[in-house]
Amino acid sequence: MNAPRALGVLALVIASAAAHAQLFPDNEARKAILELRANDEQLKKEMAAQNRELSEQLQTVKRSLLDLNSQLEQLRGELARQRGTNEQLARDVAELQRRQKDIAQGIDERIRKVEPQRVSLDGRDFLADPEEKRLFDEAMAIVRASDFPGAVSALTNFLRRYPESGFAHAARFWLGNAHYGKRDLKESITIFRTFIANAPEGHPRVPEALLAIANSQSESKDRNGARATLNELLRRFPQSEAAQAGKERLAELK
Repeated sequence: MNAPRALGVLALVIASAAAHAQLFPDNEARKAILELRANDEQLKKEMAAQNRELSEQLQTVKRSLLDLNSQLEQLRGELARQRGTNEQLARDVAELQRRQKDIAQGIDERIRKVEPQRVSLDGRDFLADPEEKRLFDEAMAIVRASDFPGAVSALTNFLRRYPESGFAHAARFWLGNAHYGKRDLKESITIFRTFIANAPEGHPRVPEALLAIANSQSESKDRNGARATLNELLRRFPQSEAAQAGKERLAELK
């Protein structure tokens, strides 16, 4: 080895030895570095542990949220089913109320068909069964139609079925008129006299019945009977309209 090269190698060895002589004797610095490294490793471990713990907590929270979402979906489904049930119940209640209303109306209608009705006729108030009133009204419709034979039949049947009816006095009065209309004068007089004998005091149709009897007697050529009946009319009911007509008839008979 030449001299210059040997000198260079020697210088490097000396420099290296000097560097090592400066680094390794500083034990405190070396110890601090090692502690820093150890602390760093410990910190990394603690951070890793904390990260794992946070990750586990996050997973737990995620699972809880999933459970909550599942429970919410179940609640929504239950609410939907409950809403559907309530709507069906509301429809059922409405249908039940409608049926109850129909039943109540049907009951009311049946009651009205059998419940006595208050009637006011010829100044008198009384109760009559619906069927009773219907038959009397039908008979009176026949009278107004001037079907006297039909009226005689209808009124006779009515009196036979309801002899104590509140309509009975009116039925007898119009039965007398129906016989008069069919020119059955004798029967007309008999019916009118039955009506007068049974009519309550002050019945407004009695003066008319007396005048009708007098007319039937006059047309039957019983002038004396007609005059007697007209005098009875004037004596008992002098202020009635029938009495005014009776005066004229009486004058014609004299």
